[in-house]
Amino acid sequence: MKKRALVSVSDKTGLVDFVKGLQELGWEIIATGGTQKLLDSNGVRTIGISEVTGFPEICDGRVKTLHPKVHGGILARRDVPEHMQTLKENGIETIELVCVNLYPFKQTIAKPDVTMEDAIENIDIGGPSMVRSAAKNWKDVNIVCDPLDYDKVLEELRTNGWTSDETRLKLSAKAYTHTAEYDMMISAYMREKAGLNKKLFLEYDLKQGLRYGENPHQEAEFFASTEPAPFSLAFARQIQGKELSYNNIQDANAALNVVRDFDEPFCVALKHMNPCGAATAATIEEAWQAAYEADKVSIYGGIVAVNRELTAKVAEGMKPIFLEIVIAPSFTAEALEILATKKNLRVMQVDMTKNGAAVPQFISVNGGMLAQKLDTQIEKITPNMCVTKVKPTESQLKELDFGWKIVKHIKSNAIAVVKDNHTIGVGAGQTNRVGSAEIALNEAKAAGFTEGLVLASDGFLPFGDTVELAAKYGVTAIVQPGGSIRDEESIQKADELGITMLFTGVRHFKH
Repeated sequence: MKKRALVSVSDKTGLVDFVKGLQELGWEIIATGGTQKLLDSNGVRTIGISEVTGFPEICDGRVKTLHPKVHGGILARRDVPEHMQTLKENGIETIELVCVNLYPFKQTIAKPDVTMEDAIENIDIGGPSMVRSAAKNWKDVNIVCDPLDYDKVLEELRTNGWTSDETRLKLSAKAYTHTAEYDMMISAYMREKAGLNKKLFLEYDLKQGLRYGENPHQEAEFFASTEPAPFSLAFARQIQGKELSYNNIQDANAALNVVRDFDEPFCVALKHMNPCGAATAATIEEAWQAAYEADKVSIYGGIVAVNRELTAKVAEGMKPIFLEIVIAPSFTAEALEILATKKNLRVMQVDMTKNGAAVPQFISVNGGMLAQKLDTQIEKITPNMCVTKVKPTESQLKELDFGWKIVKHIKSNAIAVVKDNHTIGVGAGQTNRVGSAEIALNEAKAAGFTEGLVLASDGFLPFGDTVELAAKYGVTAIVQPGGSIRDEESIQKADELGITMLFTGVRHFKH
């Protein structure tokens, strides 16, 4: 008896060659609607689904495969005599392979002008039913949902006359994943339309197992979104170096979030998810040098990210420094040759295309999940933000703008002290803002910077103490969110000390 395959697909990639391969092996092909038309037009003999069921497709194709002669042929266990006898009594033939992928619901609802009627018509009913039937009976039936599996299935059929148990089990697991993802999309869409509370459905694929998490006793894995995204380590190309660790990934992600905010040539050195040196300049070489000189101590064992092609000159500057990762949108051939001499250095090429898409961010907590949009908002620092008698100069505005972009990426309480568009002091994660300011200002003083400094704070300054401290270290301009009930105290202290102060009206905490 000939083996039978039932073919009904929306994604027709590679289908004709696959079905021709089955036919060459003596298989009969059952097909539905548009799939049958495609195969017939390419010289593949098919049996229409209505010939199998003895019933026409009805309701505009909504009902065509929901029939015992289809599901009986798929679900009957070949090792149970009673099942096979039932098929014989009812004139049902077995189906040994089901090739189905589902209506394009995801693509349909992604259209900006989609109507609910369009979405509903792209909810597949017969397809998932056949997929699940075949997946359930995987010991006797091949279920093929992914065109990438066509060649492997054909190869096994040609070589052995049948597929291995291992292959059919894997196909079954992939099939249930296919229907689960499909149902999640439909559920989310319908719940939104119905005004029901959201359910969070997350879909990520395992990218790699990790040796351990933050510490050696913690198990860890790295999962990637199913949709490629810019500024993402999950879709980066690793050119060289050791496997990424859990902490490497966290640090690199933080660096990419900083880089995202800058259009001009920019370099950031980062340690423990905090910028330790950052700079903009006319060229990427100058930006790298300024970022490195901002803190030559903390950069040791850190990572560096740039937003321009990394050149040989930059690579030469990095060569004597111990770095964990270097990230860039591209590298010159000469730069890669230089970096290749540091065999353990992880060199990552990352797509840095700015597309303006809202980036979701998920943070797990015990027994729950926090969800928010990534903080990609940028405020341009302008003269009308000034709240003091002393007004900012053009050069100060530029420095304040740079400092404000950097401080949003430092763990709160965050203070950034800058000069000439590069950081000269960073205070991060202290339990009070004065403590962070002292750290940042002392770094600046130790580096020899004591005049004309600019200070940025990620949160408001409710007292005059931070302003007074800043003045002692040579700060002449401050940018902060404002919004404290005691803002006037900071303003008065700034006026008293001849400091210009600007309020952005926006807070950028990073916990």
